[in-house]
Amino acid sequence: MTAHLFPFFSRRALLQGLAVSPWAALPAFAAEPASIAFDGLYKSFGVLGFEFSDRVTALRGQEVRITGYMAPPLKPESRFFVLTREPLAICPFCQSDADWPVDIVVIFMKEETPLVSAGRKVAVTGRLEIGSVTDPETGFVSQIRLVDATFRVA
Repeated sequence: MTAHLFPFFSRRALLQGLAVSPWAALPAFAAEPASIAFDGLYKSFGVLGFEFSDRVTALRGQEVRITGYMAPPLKPESRFFVLTREPLAICPFCQSDADWPVDIVVIFMKEETPLVSAGRKVAVTGRLEIGSVTDPETGFVSQIRLVDATFRVA
C-alpha cells in the first residue's frame, strides 16, 4: 500500500527521510508543571487548625508553579525565601504552627541565589512538599514548601 501512496520512495528511503526531518531535531518538551494558587492551598482553616486542599494533597512531591511576592529576605543572597500572596514589609516566616499564616509558601532554592527586591512579583517552580517541618539550619517552621526551586520575575 505504501508503494501507491509514495511511488517515488522505497520504504527505507521514506524512513531515512523522516529520521533527518526538522521535526526529529526538536527537543522533547516536558509537561508543564501544574499551577497552584494561594487561594487553593487549603480546604479549610480556623481555630482548630487547617486542612490542605485535595489538589495540593494530590500534587505532593510533584513539580508545581506558583506566582506571588518575595517577602523581605534575611540576607541579599540565600537558598530560601518566603513567597506571599501580597507584598509584605516584614518577614512572615518567624511564626509557630499555631500562628502560621495561610497565605505564604516557603521556597528552598536549588542553590544560593541573589534575591530580587522585596515586593517584586515572581513565578516559582519547584517540588511541592506539605506538612509541618522545622528547618534544621534556621529553626523556621513551614507548612507548604517548594524545594529544588527556581524563580523568575513575573
